[in-house]
Amino acid sequence: MDKVFKALADDTRRRLLDRLHENNGQTLGELCERIAMTRQSVTQHLAVLQAANLIGTVRRGREKLHYLNPVPLHEIQERWIDKFERPRLAALGDLKRRAEEAMTDKPSFVYVTYIASTPEKVWEALTDPGLTAAYWGHRNESDWRPGSRWAHVRTDGSGVEDVVGRVVESEPPTRLVTTWAAPDDEGREDRHSRVTFEIQPYEDIVRLTVVHEDLRDEGERSGAAAGWPAVLSNLKSLLETGRTLPQQPWLVPGR
Repeated sequence: MDKVFKALADDTRRRLLDRLHENNGQTLGELCERIAMTRQSVTQHLAVLQAANLIGTVRRGREKLHYLNPVPLHEIQERWIDKFERPRLAALGDLKRRAEEAMTDKPSFVYVTYIASTPEKVWEALTDPGLTAAYWGHRNESDWRPGSRWAHVRTDGSGVEDVVGRVVESEPPTRLVTTWAAPDDEGREDRHSRVTFEIQPYEDIVRLTVVHEDLRDEGERSGAAAGWPAVLSNLKSLLETGRTLPQQPWLVPGR
């Protein structure tokens, strides 16, 4: 939390976060626009934000894209704001969000977690049908080659597919990009969202960044914001302890 407050104390870093809030997934060059300082200085500010887990980075080809990670800000809100003024501020926040959404592109969600594991094991956990069945409640089935179909299949033996899509990029064990759609929308690419998994090793740990973009509306973004932390917490528990969480985390009721 100290790193978060330190990062937010600087006006330039707040402006960088505002820029990412306006248009998530920008390169260093794009973030340097309209900021009167050198690229090196901007890079240093971004490093502080990344150290505070306020942003995450994803490589797309030769570019490095920067994404806002809202989780630390949400924790500040829960600890310092919600318990005092939650009802009134929730109404004001909803009004502000609706006004902002009318002026922005499709919403996206970014989640960053750190796992005591290896890139190979994290990759396997994301792509192996048996492992995904253990911590996700669905089997992720595909050969994971670019262009191949993938499906999120129920584990109750019904064979029902709840999510389908295509593999866009596959670079084991560091990068996987897939499209996501409801089965009824499989043939309508304009209704597909996109999920990027970036697996970055650092000594004995792995940073896993998940970017879910091209979501249709705030309802889909809220669903992603509720679902991804639960699923990835279960994945983290499985890899670090050999066991999933005692209860399915996505069934925990909201406040």
